[in-house]
Parts: sequence; C-alpha cells; structure tokens
Amino acid sequence: MIFKEKFTTRWHDTDAYRRVRATQMLVYMQEVSNHHMESCGMSLDRLRDSMGLAFILSKIRMRMYRPLYAFEDIEVQTWTCEGRGYAISRFYRIMRGDEIIADADTTWALVSLTDRSLVRQEDFHVYDFENEPTVAIDVPARLRFPKDVPLESVGQRRIVYSDLDYNMHMNNTKYPDMLCDFMPSDEVERIRGIYLSYVHEAAFGDTLDVRSAICDGIRYFRTVGSEGNTCLEAAIILE
Repeated sequence: MIFKEKFTTRWHDTDAYRRVRATQMLVYMQEVSNHHMESCGMSLDRLRDSMGLAFILSKIRMRMYRPLYAFEDIEVQTWTCEGRGYAISRFYRIMRGDEIIADADTTWALVSLTDRSLVRQEDFHVYDFENEPTVAIDVPARLRFPKDVPLESVGQRRIVYSDLDYNMHMNNTKYPDMLCDFMPSDEVERIRGIYLSYVHEAAFGDTLDVRSAICDGIRYFRTVGSEGNTCLEAAIILE
C-alpha cells in the first residue's frame, strides 16, 4: 500500500540557490515513513521502548529530477517493497502535482538494542505493510570507487549535538548537508543524484576525516572515524 501525506515546503528548507536541499527532501521522506509505521500501530519510539528494537539504514539511492522551491505544495509517498533476509526495502517519491520531483530507494535492517543482533523480516510481524513494486532509479545499484583516482583528505568534521538522533549518533538525513559543505558551490548547484552507504555509526564527539575525489561527473566521498573505521561511503552525481 502506498502511504501519502501532503506538505508545503518551507523557506528554511532551501539553500543558497533557493532550492530545497537534498537533506530536507530526505527529512520529508522519512517523516512520512515514520507516520506510515505509526498508522500501523507501532511508532518508532514504542518500537524502541517496548520491544528494544530500532531500524538502521544501510543505503540510500536518491534521484532528483526537478528543483523544488519554498512554499510549494507537495505530496510525499512511501511504500515497502519485497525484501530478503535482514534487508527491508522502502521506496519514496516526492510529487508536485503530476510532476515527479525525486525518487529514493532505501535499504534498512531491524536491530536489537540489547545485543546489536539483526532481526529477520520473517521473524518480525508487527507491521503489515502490503508491499508494492519497486521503481527503477537512474543511480548506480552499486558504489564503486575509481581505482585510478585516489581519495584525498579535504577536511575534518566533528560530530556535534545538532547532528544527533536518539541513538546518539549522526542522523542519516544530516549527511547530504555535511558532504555539500566539502564541495565547491558550482558542484552543489549541479547535484542530481545521491548514493549514501552507511558503513558504521558516526558517534557523538567523534571527528571524521572527510576524503573525496571527482571522476567523470561524480564526486566520491569516504568519511573515516578517529579509530580508522569507515563511517560513510558516498557518490554525488552531478548534472
């Protein structure tokens, strides 16, 4: 079943080019999925507090087809797709009237907060979502870094209070803004697609080394924590 909600975009969602930022698009998408889960009888807070479980995001692929501006009426859609094993697949779409503004394909897992073990879909029967078909997105299905273009450190990024969610690590929607902070402004203006692979949590107080390279119209990133662990791998697709 496709779950839908309507919003009016806000002026504070927009960037220096007066367009709604990719981070804010992700916020709208994930707010709708939160409401979708609550409509089925179990909010994220209740899932955590009563069952000791939480959803973790492993991958986002998002394609932006048209710019979105402040004070525009949009419909945000979400639905689950058939997953496999521990992988939970959820799709998003932002519409402005009959226009598709953005699509996103995401992969999640359900984790026990007591021992960090993963929970299989077939063993978890709280939500009855009625899966819908997935939609092809013009973003590579796999993230492959160019072998002949090494990533170079472009700066440090400390994880601070404003980054956090209730798990005390950087919320996944914060990452596009963080990556844009390390890109030339002319590249930010040309963003048309995003691939984010969440490898390891970026915890409160940690300092990330941000490494980047550009090749064939794609800006690649890897963030590395203070203990040498990779936190994020990403590709930003430019127009």
